[in-house]
Amino acid sequence: MVSMSDLLAPLAFQVGAGGIAGFIVGYALKKLARLVAVIAGIFFVVLLYLSYIGIININYDKLIEAMKGLTGQAGGAAGLVTPIVANLPFAATFMAGLGLGLKMG
Repeated sequence: MVSMSDLLAPLAFQVGAGGIAGFIVGYALKKLARLVAVIAGIFFVVLLYLSYIGIININYDKLIEAMKGLTGQAGGAAGLVTPIVANLPFAATFMAGLGLGLKMG
């Protein structure tokens, strides 16, 4: 006969590991996003300055088209929903930890 502790031990591990992993990922993601935003901001300021003084010529239509292409690729994440639902206890605590990590980062 299977005892209750044999059933709850894997669930407790998934919940604990999911929360800790989510917090770590969220914290790191927020720090990385800040760094990427600063680098992108500096890059665009340099581009605008070089355009202003006449060193380069920026084709804004192509730039906007390229940015739309990058944001359109984010829709490919829909295939991740099935594995998350299959591992719901881990996913739920991972999301809670991710939110906490993003808030504290």
